[in-house]
Amino acid sequence: MEKDKLKIALISLGCAKNLVDSEIILGALLQHDMVLTADPNDADVLLINTCSFIQSAQEESISVILEAGKRQRDDDNGVQSEHPEQAIVVTGCLPQRFPDDLPGLMPEIDAFMGVDQLEDAPEIIRGAVERRRKVLELCRQYPNPRKRPPLPPARMQVTRRPVYIHTAKTARLELTPKHFSYLKIGEGCNHACSFCAIPRIRGSYRSRMPEDILAEARASIKNGCREIDLISQDTSWYGQDLIRRKKLESEINPAAYLLKKVSALRGDFWVRLLYTHPAHWTDELIEVMAKSRKAVKYVDIPLQHIHPVMLERMGRRTPEKQIRALLDKIRERIPGVTIRTTFIVGFPGETEEYFQSLMDFVKEQRFQKVGAFTYSAQEGTRAAVMTGTVPEAVKRKRLERLMRLQRDISLEQQRAMIGKTLKVLVERPITENEIEGVEVANGESGRTRGSMGRLLSLDSSYWVARGAGDAPDVDGRVYVRDVPEEKAGDFLEVKVTDCREYDLLAEPAAPLKQK
Repeated sequence: MEKDKLKIALISLGCAKNLVDSEIILGALLQHDMVLTADPNDADVLLINTCSFIQSAQEESISVILEAGKRQRDDDNGVQSEHPEQAIVVTGCLPQRFPDDLPGLMPEIDAFMGVDQLEDAPEIIRGAVERRRKVLELCRQYPNPRKRPPLPPARMQVTRRPVYIHTAKTARLELTPKHFSYLKIGEGCNHACSFCAIPRIRGSYRSRMPEDILAEARASIKNGCREIDLISQDTSWYGQDLIRRKKLESEINPAAYLLKKVSALRGDFWVRLLYTHPAHWTDELIEVMAKSRKAVKYVDIPLQHIHPVMLERMGRRTPEKQIRALLDKIRERIPGVTIRTTFIVGFPGETEEYFQSLMDFVKEQRFQKVGAFTYSAQEGTRAAVMTGTVPEAVKRKRLERLMRLQRDISLEQQRAMIGKTLKVLVERPITENEIEGVEVANGESGRTRGSMGRLLSLDSSYWVARGAGDAPDVDGRVYVRDVPEEKAGDFLEVKVTDCREYDLLAEPAAPLKQK
């Protein structure tokens, strides 16, 4: 690294959509004579891309920012700070949501930027470095903070109503492994869920043109990508704005059209549709997923609740009867489909009766994948001022009950996979930390409870892989023993030998047939 080039370290928090934003920022930095480092201690600038979707994500973002700020300041005992010269830039959902509050609350930050300013990052970072230099000069000239003149203000650059959307020509440094890529097909959201601040943070839904998305997909496939994950705040709403503005003419549902087009690209890869909404599933989308060889039979459809009162209070547009009918239709028309959903427990007004209806629904539907979280009030949303607050202890108990039920359902389904052969995408060898993580969780070295309550052993001979029913980061894994090294980042046929509640154990089966 040349000494005269700014070194940037990135901390990216939050979801896959936020990760794509980080990739775009890094792409812009590399075009402006800046270099990257994985070590925050070695950086001239620490860039923190924040999340503000739920309370826990917001708290994590604030914690990371405050921890970074400590590195700049001398402590109360006069101990010198580690990196007083390091500039800190905060971007993403947190400054986008609280642009008026953060500069006063976080004087240690040198610049804030919103979700529209991704490609402006180089110029904002240089301004942050200059601000940090001026702050240090003032601190040296005036060691007594009481006699020190006001510090130069941090730059806050936020578009109040975001409009940005990247293109296939936008520079982007992908942070995912080479074998899979997140492809953001749209930005923003038009839904009015009472608990969610995303429309206020990210703006109205705006779709990328199909040709632009296909160009990006082709480039990823050419670079060796084996899985393309289509993402946006609601991928099933894709293209509706383009039709209204007469920028897209399609005889079928735009999301179905896009899935069909991506699936038709040349190459051996999977395409996965993430973050769909039950209100926008159509017969055409179901049909494309069912018939496309490359579209994985995986439906990610956050439902949030099932009781009619809760759905109404949450501002969900899809009533219970329609949800049930949709799930029946998906299972009927897409044989072997994996359905993943998400629920909120402890929403204002949720009684024990309403929660029990959710438990009964999960028991009846037997989803393969379920995520859940306790409700946390988000400033500026309709739900934040609703009556019927559920005590935190009750929320946690309900979450435990729901996930205990789902764990038992998952284990039963995992047991049914033993002896079967499936196609997996091999990712990497298992790490020592992952093996030790099993030890911490279970109190025995490298061991975990298996399908019959037996202790299963994981060791360094295992590789981490994913089946078509496992999305990156959020779902379970397939741990495959003795994988041929040349299969890293590629597909492999395996035979399932055992299971845990959410993971499978397997070994290589017959080689995949050449296509």
